[in-house]
Amino acid sequence: MSVYLHDIPLPEAQARLRQALQDAGLWTVLGAETIPLDENALGRVTAQPVWAKISSPHYHASAMDGFAVRAIATHGALPSKPVTLEIGSEAQYVDTGDPLPDWANAVIPIENVESLDELGKITTEIRTPLSIRIRASVPPWSHVRPLGEDIVATQLVLPAGHVLRPVDLGAIAAAGYQEIEVARRPRVAIIPTGTELVPIGSKLKPGDILEYNSLVLAAQIESMGGEPTRYPITKDDFDTICERVQEAAQEHDLILLNAGSSAGAEDFSAKVVQRLGTLLVHGVAVRPGHPVILGLINRQSKFVNRKSKEEISTAHASTWPLRDSAQREMIPIVGVPGYPVSAALTVDIFVEPLMAQWLGRRQNELQTESATLTRKIVSPPGDDDFVRVALGMVGDKLLAAPLSRGAGVITSLVQADGLALIPRGAQGLEAGEQVTVHMYRTRAEIERTIFCIGSHDLTLDLLSQFLTEHDRRLASANVGSQGGLVALRRGEAHLAGSHLLNPETGEYNISYIRQYMPNIPVKVIALVGRDQGLMVKHGNPKGVRNLEDLTKLDVQFVNRQRGAGTRVLLDYHLNLMTIQPERIVGYDQEEYTHLGVAAAIASGRADCGLGIAAAAQALDLEFIPLFQERYDLVIPKQFAEGELLAPLIDLLADHRFQQAVSQLRGYDVSVMGKIILED
Repeated sequence: MSVYLHDIPLPEAQARLRQALQDAGLWTVLGAETIPLDENALGRVTAQPVWAKISSPHYHASAMDGFAVRAIATHGALPSKPVTLEIGSEAQYVDTGDPLPDWANAVIPIENVESLDELGKITTEIRTPLSIRIRASVPPWSHVRPLGEDIVATQLVLPAGHVLRPVDLGAIAAAGYQEIEVARRPRVAIIPTGTELVPIGSKLKPGDILEYNSLVLAAQIESMGGEPTRYPITKDDFDTICERVQEAAQEHDLILLNAGSSAGAEDFSAKVVQRLGTLLVHGVAVRPGHPVILGLINRQSKFVNRKSKEEISTAHASTWPLRDSAQREMIPIVGVPGYPVSAALTVDIFVEPLMAQWLGRRQNELQTESATLTRKIVSPPGDDDFVRVALGMVGDKLLAAPLSRGAGVITSLVQADGLALIPRGAQGLEAGEQVTVHMYRTRAEIERTIFCIGSHDLTLDLLSQFLTEHDRRLASANVGSQGGLVALRRGEAHLAGSHLLNPETGEYNISYIRQYMPNIPVKVIALVGRDQGLMVKHGNPKGVRNLEDLTKLDVQFVNRQRGAGTRVLLDYHLNLMTIQPERIVGYDQEEYTHLGVAAAIASGRADCGLGIAAAAQALDLEFIPLFQERYDLVIPKQFAEGELLAPLIDLLADHRFQQAVSQLRGYDVSVMGKIILED
């Protein structure tokens, strides 16, 4: 049966790879090397147990500045009945770390003695008295570090498979070593492929895609203990990719072939693996990242370049620049999907276990916590679904807000506080259900996180930046103003951004708060006044000037989602003008943020959209101002008066923050910090 794009369950894919590696003798530690302790030993993995060569300390050492004595000589000393000891025969001065005289078995701290001169008078010259007086006895071995107190020769200091920390280096040195035997770092080749790819820093034109996957993958490999090599971009040509893969196979232990893993006309990765070795898997039932390729490549192989008809031979093993003696005939290759999120997840799932095995260490494990989902998740049936989430502690409840699901949305990886796994067969979870989250951040970090759910506004990004100066994080999820109020009612956020206009009163937010949050005491604080208007491309090619122009048949509109304050504002004015939404082409095309609307226009997916001036400025669009509105922060009273949000509320009166916001186009900071409602 062909394995070409035939999705199989994740455990089966992992088992196939492991079995193939075991059969090829590759499921083992790669090798070892000896390195000096002071040359990048940190983070390396011990290849052998470390047994102490010497004891530490290797002599009886004073633990205090004071006088070495025989403990028995101090017997009977009392505050009312002091004992006098002669220097030389009964006491000897020692500094911390000095060896004890052979006859001594205790140290009296210097602050517990009285020094006497030849006439028996107290002297301040503590180091040169003829005798000392003490008023308390000391037990044997007090204030002494006996031989082997820390390490005894021949004891186990560190086991094999231990990842070296800074303190471990000191322990190894104390045990008598200058060098340490560590597992050889697996060498991993990362080969980005794609005719559309261009290097970072290139001047972009439509159709170009910046190649940064290899940067991320290399950092992942580095963090796992490997040694990555980033190859230049290889264009979509079968023979060229074969040559590059075969070249990389000569000096690496693993190849990550990035992109070209699907089934398109220029997706050559699976065919390359079939030509050069054995294709084990093509397609795994996981989301994101299902077009994963797993295989083995022959180091000694021949293939013919069809373009030049020249035979390419790699049969001369003596030319391999491997730095260990193991001349393996095969190496594994992973065809990594091109989308950034899929690529990163593929390395975590399939490469981390392999790296751990090769290094002889335990697999990296993330702390897990049970969290409550803030909204429904729909998962593909039959797939293990990995969902990035933002986390926050609201009251005593850990909440998980799902982030954007797109496999190409690398910012979802940046914003993610954890990864939730929805197992195959579940087909998703409802809001309020419990989900196990693998934590990217510590519990302490989450407890310092302010969880904001509601309307999108660019000032929240600035607020997040300023809050870092006050040991706070701001995690936000954009679900619209109404969604934010519902989240507050459910106890799923500390605050919500809202700008809901009441069409009957012309007031913002208050009537909606009464509707969605009855009997919940809140504090409503104005954040900004801002301009709302139409965003269009430069030159306004469709001549859009007002809402009436949206009804032109050649004008493609992009809207905000239901429940968004901007959508409510639009509907309010359309109703005043008796314009039916059905007359607007694109009214049902939705985006969840102002920047999403702006991006749709800048990319040509739409001609115009309603949004804020700052979003138009960010994507270099023209802005036609139509309305002014107020954007508020709605905060339940219990959080508004708490310690967690205190820095946020203080920032609203901070001149630097107000100045930063005022630099954004279309914002009025004169209302910032004004109390709109408190009950």
